[in-house]
Amino acid sequence: MTATPTLNEIGALSPAQARAAIRAGHWAQQTAGMATGYVQANLAILPESDAGDFLEFCRQNPKPCPLLDVTEAGSPTPLKTAPGADLRTDLPGYRVFEVGEFVAEPADISDWWRDDLVAFLLGCSFTFEPALIAAGVPVRSIDANTVVPMYRTNRLCAPVGRFQGPMVVSMRPVPAELVDLATEITGLYPDVHGAPVHSGDPAALGIDDLDAPHWGDPPQSQPGDVPVFWACGVTPQAVALASKPELMITHAPGHMFITDVRIEDLEQRG
Repeated sequence: MTATPTLNEIGALSPAQARAAIRAGHWAQQTAGMATGYVQANLAILPESDAGDFLEFCRQNPKPCPLLDVTEAGSPTPLKTAPGADLRTDLPGYRVFEVGEFVAEPADISDWWRDDLVAFLLGCSFTFEPALIAAGVPVRSIDANTVVPMYRTNRLCAPVGRFQGPMVVSMRPVPAELVDLATEITGLYPDVHGAPVHSGDPAALGIDDLDAPHWGDPPQSQPGDVPVFWACGVTPQAVALASKPELMITHAPGHMFITDVRIEDLEQRG
């Protein structure tokens, strides 16, 4: 990989090549556009004592937390989605929360790993972006090489045990005449958040200022665009702040895990 790879170069990487580049420290940026054709995933890691409740939380909140894989306690390898990968090193950025406090943003969590930790991989909307682009729906954040904006909303997740908090959404500005097409395309991928939860007025979600996202970068809207909102896998980070588990490790927003699962294998057509 060159020092400043193009979108085509990172898109052409296999999942194993992408993870190797990340593990070696050659890629520390967001993963949108990497390993085109393969599913990207959000990460949440918790002690085994909290894992059962969090598993049920994901089941009760499948829109923001679509579950793809769960590791055995103490194992950093997701056997279902990427056997041979290492969740301690194969993401370009992590966030560490202790008792609801954000304490670190390392590039490697080997020093944080414990024998009682269970890792959850949740579907990510980066996965369906190539399908949008192929259909002629622009993805402004990819065009501008920015991280998609994400917002905390006024919609509460169904609580389970200690886990409760607001749903987080990602927003992509879409030309008004293409909103229905974007909805149709993304609806084919419920395992990576599926169709939008809202389009239009952000105030309906309790969002006051689109130019001040809680995570990611400000939107790159163009004249005639409509804000379209998808449920987002950063929701566990909002839940960590609200629920205060002893320890939760997540991906840094936009810095996802690239699986060996092909996007076409998740597509669900009627």
